[in-house]
Amino acid sequence: MVFAIDGRGLAGAPRGVARYGAALLSALRAEHPGDEYRLLAPGAHGAGRPAALSMAAAGRPRLEALTGGADAVWAPAPRPLAVGPRTGLVLTVHDRSWEERPGDFTVYERLWHGAMRPRALARRADRVLFDSAAVRDDVVGAWGLEPGRTRLAPPGVDAPGAPGPAPGGLPASFLLWVGALEPRKAPDVLAAAYTRARAAGLLAGLVVVGAGRMARTLDGPGVHALGPVDDDTLRALLPHALALVAPSRGEGYGLTPLEALAHGTPAIVSDLPVFAETLGDGALRVPVDDPVALADALLRVEREPGLRARLVAAAPPRPDWRAAAAVLHAALHEAARAR
Repeated sequence: MVFAIDGRGLAGAPRGVARYGAALLSALRAEHPGDEYRLLAPGAHGAGRPAALSMAAAGRPRLEALTGGADAVWAPAPRPLAVGPRTGLVLTVHDRSWEERPGDFTVYERLWHGAMRPRALARRADRVLFDSAAVRDDVVGAWGLEPGRTRLAPPGVDAPGAPGPAPGGLPASFLLWVGALEPRKAPDVLAAAYTRARAAGLLAGLVVVGAGRMARTLDGPGVHALGPVDDDTLRALLPHALALVAPSRGEGYGLTPLEALAHGTPAIVSDLPVFAETLGDGALRVPVDDPVALADALLRVEREPGLRARLVAAAPPRPDWRAAAAVLHAALHEAARAR
C-alpha cells in the first residue's frame, strides 16, 4: 500500500513532535519496507502556511494529492489538514494542553490551534494514536471519541551508547533541565525551588537546555544556560547529570525523563498521571506548583546515599520505537481498509 506522511511539522528543533515524527517514520520504514511511504516534506510545494490555511478553510489541497496519491495518511500531530473521503487517516494526538491551559499560549498560537480543528480532525480519523493511556482516556472523554478507534503507541527511547566526557565549562555536579521555557513546563517553579535549595546548602549547579519566552526565569547564581543543543550534546549531558528535573504543569508523555533513565540518570518530576504511567517508581514525584517540595527533592538527590541508584533500578522497561512502528503500521492498514 501507499501511505502519505504529513511531514510539515518535522522541521525545526530536534525535540517534541519533530523528534517524535522523524524517529517513528524512520522505524516505520525500517521495520515495514513492503509499503511505500511518501513524505510531504517541510518547504515542499503546497506545504507552506497559506496551503495549510486553505486546507482548513476550503478542504483543498488534499494532502494525499500533494504526494501523488495514497491509501491512507498519517499526521504525526494535529495541523490544518485536508484528506479526501476515500483516503484513510491516522492521527497522533499528544495532548490537549491548548484546551486545558489556554493562557499558556500566545494569541497567535491559540489562533493556529483553532485553525487545526483538532477535535474535528480526530473525529474524522479512522484511527487515533496516543503516547500514553492517561492522555487517551482524557481525550476520549473530552472529545467524545469512540475508544475502539484509538490505539496506544508509546514513543521509543534510543539505546544509549558508551558515555563520553561531559561538555566543558560545566560544574562537576549539576541538575539538568531540558525543554521549552514556557509556562506549561513551569521553569518559574524550578527557579524558586533551586534558589531555595541553594539557600539550604545545595552544591549542584543547574544546567538549562532549551529556549522560550520564559528563558530569563531560569537565571542567576549557579545556573548555566546552554540554549538549544543537538542530540549529541544532550546525550553527552544526560549520563553526567545528578538528576533530570521536569516540574511540568502538564505533559502528554515526557520523553526526556525516560531518556535520562536510559542513561542511568533519575528524574524529578511533577506528580502527573502520565509520569506515574511512564516512569513508575523510577522518579521522585512532587506536587504540581510546589517549589518547597521540589527544593526538598533537589536536596535529596544530592544528599541521600543510594537514592539515585534505587530510582534507576526501579525504572520500567525502556520503550522501543519498533513497537510504536508496529502499532502505526497496523493502524495505517486498518485506516486504508476502512475507506
